[in-house]
Amino acid sequence: MNPSGYISRVFGQSPVRPLQEHIEKAAACARELPDFVGAAQAGDWERAGEVRKRIVNLEHQADDLKRDLRLNLPRSLFMPVARTDVLEMLSVQDRIANKARDISGLMLGRQMTFPQSLQELYLQFVSRCLDAVGQAHETVNELDELFETGFRGSEIDLVMSMIKELDRIENDSDSLQVKLRARLFEIEKELPPIDVMFLYKVIDWTGDLGDLAQRVGSRLHLMIAR
Repeated sequence: MNPSGYISRVFGQSPVRPLQEHIEKAAACARELPDFVGAAQAGDWERAGEVRKRIVNLEHQADDLKRDLRLNLPRSLFMPVARTDVLEMLSVQDRIANKARDISGLMLGRQMTFPQSLQELYLQFVSRCLDAVGQAHETVNELDELFETGFRGSEIDLVMSMIKELDRIENDSDSLQVKLRARLFEIEKELPPIDVMFLYKVIDWTGDLGDLAQRVGSRLHLMIAR
């Protein structure tokens, strides 16, 4: 047997690069949302549909990467992390892509636009949630260094500071979500009740992007703690 092949079979291939490739696709999926929302707010549903297609395509690519990692991840890993930790992080990352798909699907399907008085605030909210996704992406990109150092040394301090910044960003997005919901509450009697219901749903789903990004950081924190 080829020595490198034997080592790979005994110790298992590192899941780091597949995890990084997956969150790269998930983050790319979410990054399409500002273009989609901009087209929706302008009433350009043809362009919104094109952006939606890009989101769906990226989400499918993320699904393929998720499936490959699940199928090829060895049952036993002689590494500093448990197989279950890897799979749970993968699941959280995947929900970021799914949430971007769901937001664009709902808004396109109903041709939803936010009231003029809420549009700027909603775009700020989307942007801050995407900041959280981007920070989670950068944090996962440090996994290879963590694995190389055996989850020891100064690299842990760097990653922990990145997780702390991720928490701060997500707190900002929470504050914007509260503000946005309060603004909608002020004008909801002027809007059709069914529209109000779906506007709240889109706000909640957008907030989920920040929450999921924070959960990626939390999963990584647990890996370090263990």
